[in-house]
Amino acid sequence: MGDLTPRPFPWEAVIHTGFHLLRLSSETFWRLTPREFFAMTGGIRPAFHTLDRPAMDAMMRRFPDG
Repeated sequence: MGDLTPRPFPWEAVIHTGFHLLRLSSETFWRLTPREFFAMTGGIRPAFHTLDRPAMDAMMRRFPDG
C-alpha cells in the first residue's frame, strides 16, 4: 500500500498560479473555494481516454488510410 502521510498544502504554487498566471486580484483569489480554483486551473474537464495497442490496431483496420 502507498504512503498515506498527508502532504503540506502547496501554497507557493497556488499563490503563484492565482496571482501571476491567472492574474487574479487579491480579493478574488482569497474568495475562491478550492473547487473553483481547481476548475480555473483546468482540473475539471472531460477525461481523455487513450487507445491501447489492440484498440488502435482495430481502428486502423476499420478505417484504413488511403
